Amino acid sequence: MNKVYRYSDEELIKFLADIESDLVERKRSFKNDAEKIRQTVCAFANDLPGHDRPGILFIGAEDNGEPSNIIVDDELILTLADMRDDGNILPMPVMTVEKRILKGANMAIVTVMPSDMPPVRYKGQIWIRVGARRAIAHAQDERRLNEKRRYKDLPFDLQPVPRASIEDLSRLIFENEYLQAAFAPDVLRENNRSYEERLSSCKMVVSPEDATPTILGILTLGKTPQDYIPGAYIQFLRIDGNELFDPIIDEEEIRGTVIDVIRRTEEKLKSHNRTAVSINHGQHIVSMDYPHITFQQILYNAIMHRTYEGTNAPVRVYWFNDRVEFNSPGGPFGNVSISNFSKPGITDYRNPNIADVFKTIGFIQRYGIGIQTAQNAMRKNGNPELEFKCNESMVVCILRAKK
Repeated sequence: MNKVYRYSDEELIKFLADIESDLVERKRSFKNDAEKIRQTVCAFANDLPGHDRPGILFIGAEDNGEPSNIIVDDELILTLADMRDDGNILPMPVMTVEKRILKGANMAIVTVMPSDMPPVRYKGQIWIRVGARRAIAHAQDERRLNEKRRYKDLPFDLQPVPRASIEDLSRLIFENEYLQAAFAPDVLRENNRSYEERLSSCKMVVSPEDATPTILGILTLGKTPQDYIPGAYIQFLRIDGNELFDPIIDEEEIRGTVIDVIRRTEEKLKSHNRTAVSINHGQHIVSMDYPHITFQQILYNAIMHRTYEGTNAPVRVYWFNDRVEFNSPGGPFGNVSISNFSKPGITDYRNPNIADVFKTIGFIQRYGIGIQTAQNAMRKNGNPELEFKCNESMVVCILRAKK
């Protein structure tokens, strides 16, 4: 993925003065233009003109480039930075936010790199730059963005599956479930896009002309995903004891699309999670062996961050009497290392487009907080904190039972 280029003060001042540039947007403040600012980030990430250079968003500048003299404090910087991770712009933009002094005044500078995985959507709409203004992409614009994606260094989840064909994807799931969640209603009402064009826009096939399914397409819409990605399933065991050789009282290989696998695994976990009700001062207090939200967050992470390349190993969920273990193939990735794993604020995505699907379907609400959410739920439920063991080939999360 591209690294963000940092413009010098001299370059920024020149951009401030260039009111015709399609690489520049100026906003007097964030409060009154929050939606337009997010649309602009989306448009810069799509880079339809093909500049292959970062777009710049000035917060605290008038239309003529002069300072509007707003207060640029930590709260504003954090609010702007949150646009990257709140899950409304998909795929997540590569961007930085910083406070700079230009023309003797404070300004917040948002620098957005062109995406390696266009088209980028904001709340289901694809925004682009047309000259010095924003616009919603038309079908021809989408085709150009899809074509750009073909020549990028793509992550594994966008690689084609040569043996598969468009017939291996479920059109029913795509049109009746996925599209409804991925795109705004007014976009769906425009029926001038072919089935292949819509699949390509969602990155489920390589392009409208080459409708070979991608890894993402097979995992999300595949009729039989495990025929092409054998390890893409959950192996569930409920063991009556604390050791692997103790009796197994329930076992299942949970197969299907990643959406089906998640939903069925959640139901399996619910069925084994005992609930207790106690009465304290006339109040009914309900507690479980394990908080279900922790199961959800760890399950999503195990599937989203696992490696699908070069292994036929499934995600293993082994439930012992004293603990539950989630074993995910593949070690830490990118900025995440063995030494900093599970620390707040340190995230990276081996499968960024699978992460987008999870956000689109509603499994996750925002990025980068799953483990912390799971930890907080464990403490509130009276369980010990989560334990993590990882090396170059696996990540294991252990949930301990309440004492």
